Amino acid sequence: MGLKDIPTIEGQTPLDEDEKDALLLDTVTTRKELDEVEEQNIQKAIQWTLTRRRQFTLDEILSEAFVRELHRRMYGDVWGWAGEFRTTDKNIGVDKHQIGISLRMLLDDCRYWIENNVYSPDEIAIRFSHRIVAIHCFPNGNGRHSRLIADILIEKIFQREVFTWGGGNLVAAGDIRTAYLQAIRKADQEEYEPLIRFSRS
Repeated sequence: MGLKDIPTIEGQTPLDEDEKDALLLDTVTTRKELDEVEEQNIQKAIQWTLTRRRQFTLDEILSEAFVRELHRRMYGDVWGWAGEFRTTDKNIGVDKHQIGISLRMLLDDCRYWIENNVYSPDEIAIRFSHRIVAIHCFPNGNGRHSRLIADILIEKIFQREVFTWGGGNLVAAGDIRTAYLQAIRKADQEEYEPLIRFSRS
């Protein structure tokens, strides 16, 4: 069985064939193996965020360069396209040609929210996470990327505890993922409170 035969679960973005061909590990052939190597790579990225010698600055976090670098650190050992904006359109997200512009608008909006105390710290981070997933900058890994960047915002900018995100595995199918997707759908309708509650559950 090749990687192309691995099914996606609800809420996952299917990869195009050329995106699947960018898998850097030819020993990975199952969804379980892929999830494991991606999780190992993500743990390295989390460690990078924890061991930085200086605090991340607001200007650094709210930049396209940081958004891309974080994704590259999360997936660069697994995928050749890690940190690169997608070049195909997906079942979710803005048109591929609008990614840069949409991201710039989000980064500017988030800076405004912070500087003007428009929302609570948790809501700012969750709104940012939700909007960056809606843009869907990368071929895959957008959900995990959005949650990590929300954690970075809440910890480094607001000096608050990182989110718990339901306290379980959001990648695997199950009750926690179902609750998460339901909260996401509410946020799609501009109702953010369920997603904020879930993020702290």
